[in-house]
Amino acid sequence: MTPRVSSLCRLWVRGTSASSPGAAPAVGDGAGLALRGLARGVLPARAKSLWAGAPGSPPGATPLALRRSRAREEAREAMRKPRAAVGSGHRKQAASQEGRKKRALGSSQAKPSDPDGRAGKIPECPEVSAGLARQPEEVVLQASISPYHLFRDTAEVTAFRGKLLSWYDREKRDLPWRRRAEDEVDLDRRAYAVWVSEVMLQQTQVATVINYYTRWMQKWPTLQDLASASLEEVNQLWAGLGYYSRGRRLREGAQKVVEELGGHMPRTAETLQRLLPGVGRYTAGAIASIAFGQATGVVDGNVVRVLCRVRAIGADPGNTVISQQLWSLAQQLVDPARPGDFNQAAMELGATLCTPQRPHCTQCPVQSLCRAHQRVEREQLSASRSLLGSPDVEECAPTTGQCQLCLPTTEPWDRTLGVANFPRKASRRPPREECSATCVLEQPRALGGARILLVQRPKSGLLAGLWEFPSVTLEPSEKNQYEALLQELQSWAGPLPAAHLRHLGEVVHIFSHIKLTYQVYGLTLEGQSPVTTTPPGARWLTREEFHTAAVSTAMKKVFRVYEGQQPGTCKGSKRSQVSIPSGRKKTSRGQQVLDSFFQPLVSTDAPIPTV
Repeated sequence: MTPRVSSLCRLWVRGTSASSPGAAPAVGDGAGLALRGLARGVLPARAKSLWAGAPGSPPGATPLALRRSRAREEAREAMRKPRAAVGSGHRKQAASQEGRKKRALGSSQAKPSDPDGRAGKIPECPEVSAGLARQPEEVVLQASISPYHLFRDTAEVTAFRGKLLSWYDREKRDLPWRRRAEDEVDLDRRAYAVWVSEVMLQQTQVATVINYYTRWMQKWPTLQDLASASLEEVNQLWAGLGYYSRGRRLREGAQKVVEELGGHMPRTAETLQRLLPGVGRYTAGAIASIAFGQATGVVDGNVVRVLCRVRAIGADPGNTVISQQLWSLAQQLVDPARPGDFNQAAMELGATLCTPQRPHCTQCPVQSLCRAHQRVEREQLSASRSLLGSPDVEECAPTTGQCQLCLPTTEPWDRTLGVANFPRKASRRPPREECSATCVLEQPRALGGARILLVQRPKSGLLAGLWEFPSVTLEPSEKNQYEALLQELQSWAGPLPAAHLRHLGEVVHIFSHIKLTYQVYGLTLEGQSPVTTTPPGARWLTREEFHTAAVSTAMKKVFRVYEGQQPGTCKGSKRSQVSIPSGRKKTSRGQQVLDSFFQPLVSTDAPIPTV
């Protein structure tokens, strides 16, 4: 089949698949008429050139719209002209070929109401049937996306790569995981170093991760070191970093590499994702590109924001179709010569300049290629009435209906947001609210110094395997929390003086999907014989041991409330002010920005904590 006929067939697929993939062209359909006209040799040259992709499209019209509308007119005109005579021998040969085609389709492919087996098939163009069987959804998607949202030529892609990498070489931050990736010669150790950093950075600020990463790599510099560590040790070092299942999965992954893969990390994104627990599409791509130089794109929260603004994609990136388009763009853009640097540069741009609010557009290396910035400039000029009706400004012009990548019609352009109009996200459901009563039980005169009681959480679920103060889950309006908590305490420590149990205040801690309010109690065992035995799953720790134990940030908040209520505590101290039971500690502005953006997508493939 010639390239022109092949092009015609693909166009016919796009014209018909949206209504019914596999259905025969309707009578009068321009695509079907053009096909038949070309087969007969009577399609005019002008119509052929249109279907083959001739230049000359007016601004704002897509090639598909132009081809379908003009070809329909040309094909109908061609069908009205008399057919050229053909010899009887040619007619017999054509009839014989047609008969063979019908028999080849066979009764097994034809429905009773379709004796010729023609529905959904074009015997002259087998490429059509194969294309429809493979990816009908993709054909429909491509037909509904304007080139405005795409990178349309090699020059534009090359310019984007060059500008971004040049900026990254000048401005990149000096981070410990980057130094390790650059200096490490051993591929397995390099991949391990990248893996640890990428897992720690999921939904966590860079400034917070640096100290944790440094201590982790000092304690477990190789996969073999981590594989031999206990879960208790891992939880202890991870304490305070959040999303504790990440540390557990890192350890499980290291054990699998050592025990099942001969100590060697998988070398491609596909095998990394398939073989390692907790490694999703993003993490696999980051490891493969940075450690092994595989030319594979990545999409995390920062990259989502950059791509959505550069190509003016206003639809919700959490939508599956939009997410697939973003991954396609990332793969198109990644530099095959420096894939790791390119991916880190895109993330760096989103983290430092192309921020969720108040982005630094004047410093952006790809500002000249940014559709969002162009839209802002156009709106500003339009407001001053200097650009009204100008045909030189490129806009999205979908052929039919609403473009899937544009801002939703329910959320039009907001002048006050500027480039932050992109992307728009669907509203999140608020976290569910839960209530718990917890008690700090202390023995001031225990052997070896004052000790507090901690119990271990279950091996699965929220904060799996961490240590906490004895707690009971309550209904928000439950009245007998005092009695329920006292009963829980006695199950761990034996008979206790109920009169000494005091309510100290409350602490509110928000996990990714739960808003948990702790009613904080304290009980000091004054004048009693020290408790020397505890059941499995409980232990008495000194205050110093508590601060280095595998406990959650929420429990540290609870303990600060307890410390602030003890005699001798300086009420004016900074520590006491932080521990006043007035609710959740105020989050910094930077953390609020990060928290608001890095919620589950897609793009993102951050491991979701087990609950």
